[in-house]
Amino acid sequence: MDIEFFCPRWGSEHVPWQVFAQRIKDDGFAGVEVFPLGDRTSNEDMVAILSDMGLSYILIHAELEEGADFGRYLNALERNLYALLSYQHASAKPRFIVSQTGREYYSRDQMAVCFDLCNRISQESSVPIIQETHRNKWSYAAHVVKDYLMAFPTLELALDLSHWVCVSESYLEDQEDAIALAIQHTKHIHARVGFPQGPQVTDPRAPENREALHHHLGWWDRWIKHLAKTGNRSATITPEFGPYPYMAYLPHTTQPLSDQYELNCWMKQLLERRYATVQDDMDRMKI
Repeated sequence: MDIEFFCPRWGSEHVPWQVFAQRIKDDGFAGVEVFPLGDRTSNEDMVAILSDMGLSYILIHAELEEGADFGRYLNALERNLYALLSYQHASAKPRFIVSQTGREYYSRDQMAVCFDLCNRISQESSVPIIQETHRNKWSYAAHVVKDYLMAFPTLELALDLSHWVCVSESYLEDQEDAIALAIQHTKHIHARVGFPQGPQVTDPRAPENREALHHHLGWWDRWIKHLAKTGNRSATITPEFGPYPYMAYLPHTTQPLSDQYELNCWMKQLLERRYATVQDDMDRMKI
């Protein structure tokens, strides 16, 4: 199994691209996952720097400002997706776009229009556009995504189960059918550990977060096993522990409880060791 790990740009936007790219290359990441539209000026040289260093990139789409007016949102979605596609040149293009599409209150018919737009632009550009499971989007909860996947069987997911754990206030023990279906549709994993009261534990290495880590590792194991059984020998994973407010501060300070970048490197190393040799019987893997 060839697994490539991508580092989130999220939380390191203040670091110049040349410095950041060298850092993630030295730490063994295959590339970066980035939302470049937030600060276009500082990201103008992004593709050239990454290409020169032999690093790949995944682009993120997110749009909230126009959400209340569906027509305006649809225009913004199209505009932003085309803007993301400008971040390429002859020798470098995004591996795919991870889209946080729509809103949780959009109707099924409205989301069908959004999916059609994503599919059209993907076909035009030959850049896959996959749907991230995320709070306040159409994909905010396990049971909702199950129904959508049954109605739209060609959807591909960037699966971030930390959001579903938070929304459900559970480890989804009673939603096994939704988890199983989502795994079958997953193209990419966001490897962040959530818990029933939030989308990110303070530190996945801490013993008090062992239960949360156990559940997420079990789900990721099942995805790797699914890929192996279906003959897919490659996978992409982004360890995605985030900065404040995902990472809590010590009270009365701006001091984070843990080092975000360190956590993402630790998660990468844990999963590298875990999946170094993918056996037919993945169920025997232990924490």
